[in-house]
Amino acid sequence: MSTGTSAKQAAGVAAAALVESGMRLGLGTGSTVTFFLEALAERVRADGLEVIGVPTSEDTADRAVALGIPITTLEELPELDLVIDGADEVDGAFRLIKGGGGALLREKIVAGCGARIVIIVGEGKRVERLGTTFLLPVEIVSFGAKATQAKVEALGCHPYLRTLESGEAFVTDNGNWVLDCKFESGIQDPEGLHQQLSETPGVVEVGIFLGLCHHVIEGRSDGTATHHDQPGGD
Repeated sequence: MSTGTSAKQAAGVAAAALVESGMRLGLGTGSTVTFFLEALAERVRADGLEVIGVPTSEDTADRAVALGIPITTLEELPELDLVIDGADEVDGAFRLIKGGGGALLREKIVAGCGARIVIIVGEGKRVERLGTTFLLPVEIVSFGAKATQAKVEALGCHPYLRTLESGEAFVTDNGNWVLDCKFESGIQDPEGLHQQLSETPGVVEVGIFLGLCHHVIEGRSDGTATHHDQPGGD
């Protein structure tokens, strides 16, 4: 097992330990969340843990079903006790970049329904400034995509249309496309940029997550995990 894998697994296992029987869970998307789902499924089997989850992607839904984790939808369960998800970057104010897996829209909707949001990451995801180690995903509609891309570029970045190996555009679970945006010096004003992008016609969702993280679990390559509380939080 690589050090990166063991760090992600440590974070996933630590997050599963936070789950209590009867909880309504938001189930995130991504490689680190995969380890959380496996650890959660083991607790369901071994401890008789009773939970129900709302997945943030079709991939997570499939994984949860295969692991024996009961799932439902936000239509059936609009209020969640705990949301567990990953992040591509986390800064000191617990602002996030998410969307590397293309599930940013559903992830943000589910996070907005959670009473407590725990973000799980491996080493190297905590940064001084967002956008310095990871491109910012922006979900857009395919109609007028070139015009939308030009408007996004005018905000000071280099946006690249996310594509598959075949060269075709990557399509989200919602039928949209994703621009991955490079900011040469990182994102200096996450709140301001989020507002500008959100107001851009054609933009569906922005991979900047503000006020949607209460706790960070950082897995380490030695198999341990460190817990970080939100600055100024309880």
